[in-house]
Amino acid sequence: MSGYYALPLELLAEEFAKLPGIGMKTAHRLAYSIISRPEEEVQTFADALLAAKRDIHFCPCCQNLTDLELCPICADDQRDHSTICVVESPKDVTALERTGEYRGVYHVLHGLISPIDGITPNKLRMRELLARINQGDVSEVIMATNPTVEGDATAMYLAQLLEPLGLTVTRLAFGLPVGGTLEYADEVTLFKALENRTPLYKS
Repeated sequence: MSGYYALPLELLAEEFAKLPGIGMKTAHRLAYSIISRPEEEVQTFADALLAAKRDIHFCPCCQNLTDLELCPICADDQRDHSTICVVESPKDVTALERTGEYRGVYHVLHGLISPIDGITPNKLRMRELLARINQGDVSEVIMATNPTVEGDATAMYLAQLLEPLGLTVTRLAFGLPVGGTLEYADEVTLFKALENRTPLYKS
């Protein structure tokens, strides 16, 4: 711990540095910004953090983040509930919704299969997906995991699970470089990836 920083400032910076993509230089800049603000603004910021942690939970249907009983997408009768788009994280739902073209619903896995990191299928939200499908009325599952080794492995694993169920299982036709992510793709690329999706097996 650097001796020339006030202890509360250093502790605040260390908390910021725990966030993904935040190094200590940026963390200290954020900490200085916080202490330069009026106390009421800092209180509002702290309240927003606590409220988000307290009030946001997983949608019981799609596993996306929501503060409602059902997320707005699952609760929307105008969406096509027979088509489920499977994604890695809530950020991917946001990215696909930016296209304004997809009218189906989603399922969030909250991760990808990665044995080297100890992430096995039972640690993902796959059971919840299978439960949704077993309720009937689902005709297509779109695998929209990222075009990485882990994303491809997860898509193929799920496709093998779903093949006996007689569903159409497709994969996004990525216009992305290998290793790219949905989160940073532009809307046109994502729309074309959805529009030109390809089957993972012959039904």
